[in-house]
Amino acid sequence: MHDPVNPQHPNPTTRPDTGGRRALVTGGAGFIGSHLVDHLLARGDEVTVIDNLSTGNAHNLPTHERLTTVEADVSDGLAALTDEGVAFDEIYHLAAAVGVQLVMDDPKAAIRTNIVGTIDLLDFARNQTTPARTLIASSSEVYGKGSRSPFAEEDDVVYGPTTIARWSYGMSKALDEHLALAHSRASGLPVVVTRFFNTVGPRQVGSYGMVLPRFVAAALAGEPLVIHDTGEQTRCFCDVRDVMEVLPRLLAAPACFGRVFNVGSDHEITILQLADAVISTLGSSSKTRFIPYQQAFPEGFEDLPRRRPDLSRVREAVGFEPKITLEQTILDVAAFIRSGSDATARPARPEVRT
Repeated sequence: MHDPVNPQHPNPTTRPDTGGRRALVTGGAGFIGSHLVDHLLARGDEVTVIDNLSTGNAHNLPTHERLTTVEADVSDGLAALTDEGVAFDEIYHLAAAVGVQLVMDDPKAAIRTNIVGTIDLLDFARNQTTPARTLIASSSEVYGKGSRSPFAEEDDVVYGPTTIARWSYGMSKALDEHLALAHSRASGLPVVVTRFFNTVGPRQVGSYGMVLPRFVAAALAGEPLVIHDTGEQTRCFCDVRDVMEVLPRLLAAPACFGRVFNVGSDHEITILQLADAVISTLGSSSKTRFIPYQQAFPEGFEDLPRRRPDLSRVREAVGFEPKITLEQTILDVAAFIRSGSDATARPARPEVRT
């Protein structure tokens, strides 16, 4: 097991400045985005974040002389940067609707967030004097019901009916991928698409249906860990600090342009086993409680019994291999929650550095 990780921010000034690039991160105040921002600052980049703080948190971002924060929707933020004539070497588009619960509560807003922002982002990247290397964050939800397991990037996809809101998220992210790949073919935009599988770690909150922080918070409070359905459904959980480290490596490899990559862990675990692991790791007295899907979600909700990625492509391309154990992730999520850093309170507006 590696040493526990500070649940706040590493100190970017203690690491060598080997980057010097100018990077844009949309959704940079979010869970994955803020870890990526820390990584880019640590390698010496100048970083600009666009985030409307609808699900992100200003406290996730450090105060740093090479960090500029723009509080805005993606489209408005890009328009402001265009007016200022700001150019970027790399763009990471992580802004999106997040979590099953959020998508089920407001599918219309989720669809708009996912599609409109991506259209404007890709146009912005293409219109740079030198087109920016661009990463589009997608999701394992693109696989829909899945034609086989493990999921491979070239697999056919099958979705449920449009009357089931749950499938709208995967459809919208699939359209994002089509847009990115169309730009790659039509204009040669250096773009990479990543499909994330159940990314977990410090700074993730359970407010939008994310299972691990929800389980950890319950275990710390001695409350029941609520499991949907039987708990026999399987998922593969990958620590965010493993995920964010591979993203710049994908953008640095021209052989990856115009391609789609699964990013995550391929170690399968049932949700019931996850709950047991949380209780055991934290020494909690909590028990598990089961509720049916129809009690937790709107009528007609569908879920997948398995979701496991084929990682052959990303391993071959950049040698990706997750290193942080699930036990360590659980401990670090618990440390983050205990620190009070997951509090929803934040300033009405973050400091905007220009």
